[in-house]
Amino acid sequence: MQIFELLDYAFFRNALWGSLLASIACGIIGTYIVIRRLVFISGGITHASLGGLGIGFYFGFNPILSAMIFSVMSAFGIEWLSTKQGVREDSAIASFWSLGMAIGIIFIFLKPGYAPNLTDYLFGNILTIAYSDILYLGILSLVLIVVLTLFHRQILYIAFDADFAKTRGIAVRAFEYLMMFCIAVSIVLSIRLVGVVLLMSLLTIPQMTANIFTSNFRKMIFLSIGISFLCCVSGLILSYYLNVPSGAFIILFMTVLFGLCKWISSKKIFSAIAKVN
Repeated sequence: MQIFELLDYAFFRNALWGSLLASIACGIIGTYIVIRRLVFISGGITHASLGGLGIGFYFGFNPILSAMIFSVMSAFGIEWLSTKQGVREDSAIASFWSLGMAIGIIFIFLKPGYAPNLTDYLFGNILTIAYSDILYLGILSLVLIVVLTLFHRQILYIAFDADFAKTRGIAVRAFEYLMMFCIAVSIVLSIRLVGVVLLMSLLTIPQMTANIFTSNFRKMIFLSIGISFLCCVSGLILSYYLNVPSGAFIILFMTVLFGLCKWISSKKIFSAIAKVN
């Protein structure tokens, strides 16, 4: 089957739209995560979302909705413990990481019968993305674009130096909670793309690859969006022909591309580009 013939199928078109919108959302929020060095926090929130998924499956709620509520609460809990209760940040993250996974495993185990869609949430299946998923990702992307446009200066200052941002009169704590909320929502709405297990890579690897070319915040966002979408489409098409899981192959493609760019940059091929930026 030719590549363009795949466009005749609604599931493939949905997968492309989902890839584009998820790339926009993760490109924006992932750049903040990488610059702010919140990768471990994003991993904690990602795995904590399993608790919400388990609760949703057990009580018959929408798993995405319950996972979103649980993830937002976990994100705020991590922020509250680490800033107000004197708990080390890595310890707070580990606590919610473990708690979420424990709750998720218990409720999934207690669920009568078998949860047939659980593997899609754990490992992702981009080909099962529905119109509702695309709609939610579109709304999220639009909201993130608006937030970034309105508060670009504040977010930029906080991402690079929170202490300096305080001296500029910026409400750092309020923006940190806002960004934690955006991180949690972005994580949950992107779960169907690559799954809980692999989602942290979608929030970091394209941004790390973009950072090879530039350290400019805005340019990193645009470049990481492009890299993420390229990897999603390439991984999707190749996984279709090779008959392998799409989520895992997308991450594999991202990792290989990062390694290749890093190797080429070590040969000084991109030195001129880096100097320009």
